Amino acid sequence: MRKLRVLVAMHDVMVPPPDAAELPPKETWTYQMELDVLRTLRELGHEVKELGIADELKPVRDAVADWKPHVVFNILSDFHDVALYEAHFVSYLELLKQPYTGCNPRGITLAGDKALSKQILTWHRIPVPAFAVFPLRTKKARLPRRMTFPVIVKSAVQHGSAGIAQASVVHTDKELAERVEFLHRTLQTDVVVEQFLAGREFTVSVLGNERLETFPIWELWFDKLPEGNESIATSRVKWDPDYADRVGLRTGRARDLGEEVEQQIVKIVKRTYRALHLSGYARIDLRMDEAGRVYVIEANVNNDLTPGEDFPESAKSAGVDYDQLLQRILNVGIAYQPAWMIE
Repeated sequence: MRKLRVLVAMHDVMVPPPDAAELPPKETWTYQMELDVLRTLRELGHEVKELGIADELKPVRDAVADWKPHVVFNILSDFHDVALYEAHFVSYLELLKQPYTGCNPRGITLAGDKALSKQILTWHRIPVPAFAVFPLRTKKARLPRRMTFPVIVKSAVQHGSAGIAQASVVHTDKELAERVEFLHRTLQTDVVVEQFLAGREFTVSVLGNERLETFPIWELWFDKLPEGNESIATSRVKWDPDYADRVGLRTGRARDLGEEVEQQIVKIVKRTYRALHLSGYARIDLRMDEAGRVYVIEANVNNDLTPGEDFPESAKSAGVDYDQLLQRILNVGIAYQPAWMIE
């Protein structure tokens, strides 16, 4: 295996301290992905440097010019605290003619905007729930006649379940107007409202550029969800491990789907990946309604690589260990051909 110079781009506040390897998990969980990626890449024999990024691009240019990495391992989730600006950071790497891991700028832009991505998928006849968009300037939200309650209310651009709670599932125009106003006020983003599907939730992890590899279909469910609560991955479920344990959050290989349904889901996922011009790796989220129909909810590019999360666990269930997964991500990143390589 070729030994590479790998520059790991991360948020400056997520750079692990020098003694992080000796600290207990309760003290490292906020930067666990960064720690695991750095440690594993070094164990693979690569020469690795971390680059903590705040809101300046000059350190990126200097690091690339001075160290000349073979590849930048990109684990940023935003830039200037704006999720969609991650695409601009990756565009800057392309302007520097610097190979990188993860998704290309166009894919980040298309997938990162939940409203735009649903419009594109609809054009490609890829099944998505009925939806409506309420821009930040909206005075009072009302459900279009073509949609029916219940619906779920989300930020159009924020990731990590930001703004999603049990109150996100609404059943009346009054509740809808209140929830849209709340997200407009607290997150300062456009809002997308989609038909709520009270069924099963799946994720499918995808790796590749032109040739795509999918890992086993993963499912999310709850064993101890309080009566009256909906089976959704709220912000509290995602970021409060004690609460997740109390409601019995479980993830694992999808149960009892059958070969035909699995093939249908994989086909939808690959079509989604290509329709949104994704590259590198991504996780596609889907829900199945009570009639067994499958819909794409969203695509998550450059998703969480912390061991135990859906993407690494799904790969592991297919026989791809964590170190092998990171090496494949490196290989796919180096193999990607942006415009500067072609022209």
